[in-house]
Amino acid sequence: MSRTPIEPDDDPVADAAAVAGATTATEPVEAAAREILAVRRRARALAGLRAMGARGDFDALLDKRNLRS
Repeated sequence: MSRTPIEPDDDPVADAAAVAGATTATEPVEAAAREILAVRRRARALAGLRAMGARGDFDALLDKRNLRS
């Protein structure tokens, strides 16, 4: 991985490091990047579930007779 020099605000990075128990300034920045990716993945998964619901993919689950057989 390449090194990219960044100059984030010291206060938010220090606060995030304290909350996360991080020992370096790099750790909260990396954690923030991972969190951004996780949020986007969850949003895509939810959008996919919404689309499946709109298509009726879950309609069989609404009929209790299907659950008992």
